Amino acid sequence: MAQQFQMPKLGLTMEEGTILQWLVEDETEVAAGQAVLIIETDKVETEVEASGSGILKQFGEVDETYPCGALIGWFLEHGETPPEPQNPASGGSQRSSSPDSQRAQTTQPEKSPALNDQTGRILASPSAKRLARELGIDLATISGSGPRGRIVNSDVELAAANPPTAAHASTKNGSQLLASFAARNLADLIGIELDAIEPAGPDRRITRLDVIQHIQGLIAPAPQEPPTPELAALSQTPSEVIPMTGMRGTIARRMHKSLQEMAQLTITMEVEMTRVVEDREKRKSESEPPGYTDYVIAATAAALHEHPYVNSQMTEEGLAVLPVAHVGMAVALEQGLIVPVIRNTYSLDLGALAEETKRLAVAAREGRLTLDELEGGTFAVTALGMYDVDGFTPVINPPNTAILGVGRLRETAVWENGSAVGVTTLTLSFSWDHRAFDGAPAALFLQTVKQQLEGWGSETS
Repeated sequence: MAQQFQMPKLGLTMEEGTILQWLVEDETEVAAGQAVLIIETDKVETEVEASGSGILKQFGEVDETYPCGALIGWFLEHGETPPEPQNPASGGSQRSSSPDSQRAQTTQPEKSPALNDQTGRILASPSAKRLARELGIDLATISGSGPRGRIVNSDVELAAANPPTAAHASTKNGSQLLASFAARNLADLIGIELDAIEPAGPDRRITRLDVIQHIQGLIAPAPQEPPTPELAALSQTPSEVIPMTGMRGTIARRMHKSLQEMAQLTITMEVEMTRVVEDREKRKSESEPPGYTDYVIAATAAALHEHPYVNSQMTEEGLAVLPVAHVGMAVALEQGLIVPVIRNTYSLDLGALAEETKRLAVAAREGRLTLDELEGGTFAVTALGMYDVDGFTPVINPPNTAILGVGRLRETAVWENGSAVGVTTLTLSFSWDHRAFDGAPAALFLQTVKQQLEGWGSETS
């Protein structure tokens, strides 16, 4: 009996996946658990295993994006044909089982605006984006021929082969009306007169975005809530506009949501690191010593063990106190911040913890992290000391209730027996959700981290 093969949901935050490569040929016999394709999420590239056994009939197209749960293939018995899909998956194309329908798709591609209604971002396959960057083509000037108006490689190649030489001109109320090549193509495709569209730009030139917004205005239902206030107008002509998409867009949405939905506060505490510095110097003679952040993570794991209310998440039922601490370690990449997770952190000694943080950091920078290494963190540690930052306000990574920031090591003086003595210190910045626990428990937790570091070697190892 035929079984559906759906785009899997590989993490709590995963909403869609892009097929990068099928690892087996179409209509190949596969076994459940066998790796059959590679997908890309907003966080990572990962292999996907077959959810069933049989002859795999592939419907998902390479470089197309599908929502979790969308049909991307069938597992069939020998001689069996896939059922006719009644509701084709939105967000991605499906291969037709009929040569006639494939021919129809080839000869009459359906074009639609290449914008996502919810985010406003341009819909384009990853390879189309790469090709557009290489050729220096603005994706906003291209009409997509893929599903939901998604831009694919052939659209970029067509735009490169037929660049618009100038804006098309017509007249509106006796005056010249300017429209871009992409705007005219899209308006002709939808059947809209350009003179019905009001351009938004100061040069009074109708763009493809103007056409799309006009279409959305015609079909959009009456707003039920007051519209979101518009951003202030630019005071200067920007030298560059960086799209808030991909990892950057995900970070922006999650951090904004975090600050909107939590009652976040931050306290700081200065920690003397003399014993940690001495311990690290001793370890240098044996092997590569742990980093200072490794010491902080180890101390944090011990404090989470002592104060379990910090190792928690907010739920509709209340504060869920989690039994095992999996500490996330923030790693800065060129395109944004990523937080791989150190599993069972409290059970690791300092040496094993340092090896794991080094492995995860290298994997993050080389793009080799798996989804399992990014999911399930119950607390996070983020450091800006390497940028000469003393203290800062870290933003909690939901659904966790707290995060710890690590500042730089610095030399300072303290008074001992009436004289100044030089010591090495750093500042810890602890942000927590005041809905989960109050200031006094937050201070007690941070105080425990401080005691672990200042007393290093007496009870810790």
